[in-house]
Amino acid sequence: MEPRVSSRFEVVDGHTLAGYQDSGSYRGYDGIKAALAMSPDAVTGMVKDATVLGRGGAGFPAGVKWGFCPPGVWPRYIVVNGDESEPGTYKDRVLMERDPHQLIEGCLIAAYAIGAAQVFLYVRGEMPHAQERIAAALNEAYAANLVGRNILGTDFSVDIILTWGAGAYIVGEETALIESLEGNRGMPRLKPPYFPAAKGLYMQPTIVNNVETLSNLPWLFCHGVDEYRSIGTETSPGTRLVALSGHLNSPGVYEIPQGSTTYRELFESEQYGNGIRGGRQLKMFIPGGASAPWFFPEQVDLPLEGRDVGAAGSMLGSGAIVVMDDTTDAVKACLRVVRFFARESCGKCTPCREGTTWEEKILQRILDGHGRPSDLDLLLDVADNISPGPYPVAADPSQGLDAVPFPPRQTTICPLGPSSVAPITSALRRFRSEFEAKITRRNSIAVSTEAFTAPADESVDELVGEAAGAEPLSGTGGRFDV
Repeated sequence: MEPRVSSRFEVVDGHTLAGYQDSGSYRGYDGIKAALAMSPDAVTGMVKDATVLGRGGAGFPAGVKWGFCPPGVWPRYIVVNGDESEPGTYKDRVLMERDPHQLIEGCLIAAYAIGAAQVFLYVRGEMPHAQERIAAALNEAYAANLVGRNILGTDFSVDIILTWGAGAYIVGEETALIESLEGNRGMPRLKPPYFPAAKGLYMQPTIVNNVETLSNLPWLFCHGVDEYRSIGTETSPGTRLVALSGHLNSPGVYEIPQGSTTYRELFESEQYGNGIRGGRQLKMFIPGGASAPWFFPEQVDLPLEGRDVGAAGSMLGSGAIVVMDDTTDAVKACLRVVRFFARESCGKCTPCREGTTWEEKILQRILDGHGRPSDLDLLLDVADNISPGPYPVAADPSQGLDAVPFPPRQTTICPLGPSSVAPITSALRRFRSEFEAKITRRNSIAVSTEAFTAPADESVDELVGEAAGAEPLSGTGGRFDV
């Protein structure tokens, strides 16, 4: 398969304007030229016909999303979500570092389609190299009249503003990102009424798109709908980038056909993961970012198709696939993911603020050897208060992944809280014995209440002294566990 959005990854100067126009699978900025020869409605229609799916997590069709802007309401904005913060995800960072002009051209096409005069490109705070590359590319584009006033001699004008955050995971959620752009603390808004397409940035219609989503547009407008849909499946055409990490011989970012490539191909093929390291066996894998419920060896033949993966109880998400071999401690892996979400909770919703912290504390207690037999059910109870179940208590692989509801129900404004539940329910359902093995079950000690019953004429001091020197307690009194 010929690469599309990753065709310049190995080109030394692919991040420059000259490199963008002279390399890759199409000539840079020919896509915006083709779009400007069409009406905005025709551009949106072409994106709909191609079924360009969002690559940020939800997989919602981009053209349909653009159509949600209320007619006659101006100004409108495009916000580019470059705050790639899902653990295990790094495909967008690579796109911004190695092919920033492709992203800029995608921004121009989207802005023309919806009639936006400003685009805000929000990049994660911990990505300074990506910020520098985009800033340099914007300077080149402005100088070449590819961004700014009367682009390419037309009436189309648009400014692209580069900004970046402080590195909070929560601003990956589109309404929290908008809050951050406005100078507020990044916290999600209630939907409804704050659907960004209706009430977004500065309470104006706003389209929030992912970096990879927009990076697909130049190729589409250079090659057409039929070529775009020539690979992939009917419902998931085109390609997508996946970030493979974990216990593989060749982790990295790979461009694959959507909907038809299986996880087994990704893990075992020489052109992708090249097998599990050391010839070990697969134990579990996260199919779509840390917020996705885990999959196990029996799911490796599933294709990376949103409907199939969703029906099996998880999601494609942000394209971050984390592979864990049979040396992995399921309890430690669970804690690592839960700890991340507990630390990144914005604190706005009580179930998330309190619940994720308790999940972390209970898991840490189990790993430290101070776990209680009741902790496993307590974990599921806390999880149920964040993302209502039902969740199975006993590990029974025959229950299948349908035992965990997906998409998850939630008692929070955004999905961060339920994201912490996914690793807990996944690990407990499959590896409950590993949790139980770490719980130290101490013997119960009998306590005689008679030993502490003082005669009426004895003082408290005499009683305490007598108890301190008494023989080991016995009797039929109460019991307690230590």
